[in-house]
Amino acid sequence: MADETTAVVWDKALLDYDMGDHPLNPVRVELTMALARELGVLDRPGVQLITPRPAAEDQLTRVHRPDYLDAVRQAPIDPFFLGWGLNTPDNPVFDGMHDSSARICGASIAAAEAVWHGVARRAVNVAGGLHHAMPARAAGFCVYNDPAVAIAWLLDHGAQRVAYLDVDVHHGDGVQAMFYDDPRVLTVSLHETPLALFPGTGFCDETGGAGAEGTAVNVPLPPGTGDAGWLRAYHAVVPSVVRAFAPEIIVSQCGADAHRLDPLADLKLSVDGQRAAYVAMRALADEVCDGRWVALGGGGYALVEVVPRAWTHLLAVATGQPLAPSTPTPRGWRRLAAERRPGATVPETMTDGAEPPDERWSPGTESDPVDRAILAARLAVFPLHGLDPHDPRD
Repeated sequence: MADETTAVVWDKALLDYDMGDHPLNPVRVELTMALARELGVLDRPGVQLITPRPAAEDQLTRVHRPDYLDAVRQAPIDPFFLGWGLNTPDNPVFDGMHDSSARICGASIAAAEAVWHGVARRAVNVAGGLHHAMPARAAGFCVYNDPAVAIAWLLDHGAQRVAYLDVDVHHGDGVQAMFYDDPRVLTVSLHETPLALFPGTGFCDETGGAGAEGTAVNVPLPPGTGDAGWLRAYHAVVPSVVRAFAPEIIVSQCGADAHRLDPLADLKLSVDGQRAAYVAMRALADEVCDGRWVALGGGGYALVEVVPRAWTHLLAVATGQPLAPSTPTPRGWRRLAAERRPGATVPETMTDGAEPPDERWSPGTESDPVDRAILAARLAVFPLHGLDPHDPRD
């Protein structure tokens, strides 16, 4: 039965998206899948492993320009290639760049297809979530925008309302831009304020284009926001707008770089707070769209300390019972992690020892910078959904 099935999209070839000596190291994905396998998550009843195919040309050109695809193919064979956001420190070129990028998009399409066609209730592609790529430009370590490609596939196959939830520490700018004028797609992003962090977008007043007002929702949070504030912001904004939008399916980008150990940003979540976010997203999908949930990876640059644990929690939440935070990491996995990243601190349990508080937002608390951010987001977008920004019940 699809209700009891979760599709996990995986192929070792997804590790070929490798920019070399670069923060976005595929070892984080390798270690995630190894940890999930050793903890038995991938052997649970109802888990269906799917081997993806690369996305086809016409699937990629739903969101990317054909001449950009040509540039991606050409860049690795031209040592002097410039333009299109490629051959930069953020987006270095590498052999097989088009094929490996297309495979990640194909993996996200496979996840979306499994859920949309009822083969699975939920699906996960931890190698995906490359949310910064633009129609004709690489950006933020992202060559092709697999969340947008997957959402476009859903729209082309009959979806009328798709909600995209982005919890990466960076604003989901590429996905927002590609669907800014499309009332069928709700994009919701919680991220560190663009005043302090790349890509410099994601302010509250970015609320959707003409005819799609209210379909872009942004919650920019101050540096230093931890579990309590982040989860309070999530619960104060996300469920209300998603319920009002009434999507048929939720696609989420689950970047792990809001963690306090991440070297590229300044939010302060724990792995326990991230686990709570995944539990909340699954519950929201169960409530509003019969559990149809496609979960993708994203950012995350604490390659051993954070990402494998966070995304193993994500896989566990998607495939059934969440893992107990106190679960030890297996000895074999710890050896593998130490071999892959000598000198890294290898965690011994699946917890950071934090119990995320269950706080709820209420009006009149705007002396707290997180609560000011919450109110600003609610004021910007709640009226566009017929919601009262000052009523905590909305």
